[in-house]
Amino acid sequence: MKIRISLAQMNSTVGDYQGNIEKIKDFISKADEKGADLILFPELTLNGYPPEDLILKTQFLRDSLKSIEEIQDFSESKDVVIVLGAVDWDVESYNTAFVIYKGEIYGSYKKMFLPNYSVFDEKRYFTAGRTPFLMEIERIKIGITICEDLWVPNGPAVSLAQNGANLILNLSSSPFYKGRNKVRFEMLKTRASELSSWIAYCNNVGGQDELVFDGGSVVINPYGEIELSAPSFEEGLYFIDIDPLEPTRANLREGKRKHYNQSAYYESVNTIKIGKKITGKNPIKAIKVDSFDLYEQLYLAVKTGIKDYVWKNGFQKVVLGLSGGIDSSLTAAIAADAIGPENVLGLLMPSQYSSKGSIDDSIELSKNLGINYKIIPINDIYEKYIENLKESFKSTEEDKTEENIQARIRGNLVMAFSNKYGYLALACGNKSEAATGYATMYGDMAGGFSPIKDLYKTDLYKVARKYNELHGKEIIIKSILEKPPSAELRPNQKDEDTLPPYALLDEILFKYIDREMSYDELLQEGYDEGLLKNVINMVNKNEYKRRQSAPGIKLTERSFGKDRRMPITNKYIPW
Repeated sequence: MKIRISLAQMNSTVGDYQGNIEKIKDFISKADEKGADLILFPELTLNGYPPEDLILKTQFLRDSLKSIEEIQDFSESKDVVIVLGAVDWDVESYNTAFVIYKGEIYGSYKKMFLPNYSVFDEKRYFTAGRTPFLMEIERIKIGITICEDLWVPNGPAVSLAQNGANLILNLSSSPFYKGRNKVRFEMLKTRASELSSWIAYCNNVGGQDELVFDGGSVVINPYGEIELSAPSFEEGLYFIDIDPLEPTRANLREGKRKHYNQSAYYESVNTIKIGKKITGKNPIKAIKVDSFDLYEQLYLAVKTGIKDYVWKNGFQKVVLGLSGGIDSSLTAAIAADAIGPENVLGLLMPSQYSSKGSIDDSIELSKNLGINYKIIPINDIYEKYIENLKESFKSTEEDKTEENIQARIRGNLVMAFSNKYGYLALACGNKSEAATGYATMYGDMAGGFSPIKDLYKTDLYKVARKYNELHGKEIIIKSILEKPPSAELRPNQKDEDTLPPYALLDEILFKYIDREMSYDELLQEGYDEGLLKNVINMVNKNEYKRRQSAPGIKLTERSFGKDRRMPITNKYIPW
């Protein structure tokens, strides 16, 4: 007899209890209609993830329990066991999985391993559980874990396997970054194989402020083979029929569970029994979706992040400056895909230093995308600034000040449209610029959301080419892809006048920022001493700028923001 599992890969909104409840009910109904014996939701589905300091509000916690009661009442007429992620609390709060069946809460499991690194602050909010959890349905033993519990090699899953778990469930809210899904799959395959158990992993999907969750839920058999793989960046309900005796056969043949010493793990396992009957049903074919190309994943992450940030925060349209460069072009292109070209406005704001090619490229791009655009020359505004500052600046030479005035004029115009029409202003800076401070505060950094701020310049070009490939035509035109990067704030300006070549710069930045290599370690890699000091100086002295930038989507291992927390006032010199 096989047991039918359904994975509800759901896009929650933090704090939207009623909206989340309606989605949860809809998934439960569909699972029940298709004869699922169990439906598994992601981590903290009911509350949204991460709820952050909302956890400190007792009303938020009370409303969470009220919402669970509403789901209990709804479940009375359904014949499906519900494993739902939500906050539980008494004098402490807990990241919890509730087991609900026929209107009753049969038990709950409290997450035991609370991550407190990268973007995670769970020890700030939650108290760790102490006891692994098993439920039995007709002698089928099903263990529950939550996200980090399964990443830990000697975590509660070991005790669950030792106590005969046929299936281990994992409720997850694992954020996306470049290459993360491959690491995740390898870990899950390893756990399933070493524990001789089925693993059903249900991940959150959608955007939440600076985080994007990619879904990619999977079910893996006791031999470490993927039997179900859900699409990435897509909400949906996915089914699989599993043989609960497969782990028994795998363990009897290989005997892996015998190698674990139970006393070395947890003294007890909380076990509950649920009186659900498993009945025969017509076989169902599980979905298997191939993983997306690395740069398609980045494209989809930015698209998802823009769409959810716009809609979940009540915006309808976006506005951004179009320079004819790759950064603004890619931002506009993905925004058009995310919320529709009719909801994107591009502002072309040429100065005396803007090339005709850049203006023409911006117009052609706008037409290719089908977005609205306006041309607002800034020459007169700029000259008025210079005239008004003439007396104050009379004994000085022209420098970055005059260049930055142009950027700030453009930033003001973008924000004017944002204020007047209620559009969300998109900033278009990339990670290479953010790292080195090659951006103007209150100028090109102005905006409410910065979608590509965690994308290195070299990756940005690869995503742009992938964008064209996915759309089957050259939307981001060749001249944009091939022109040397330039801010066009002075005659014949190129980025490489100030910065090292991006291929070399990004290589150093990745090692220094994402992999936390120090100056002396990078010197041993063979990089030029002067180059290293220059790059590291630029990174270190521009923390104050990054703190004032708009939020943007985490796309790399170590994003700026709450992922990387460096002091602004910092006298440490590594040489």
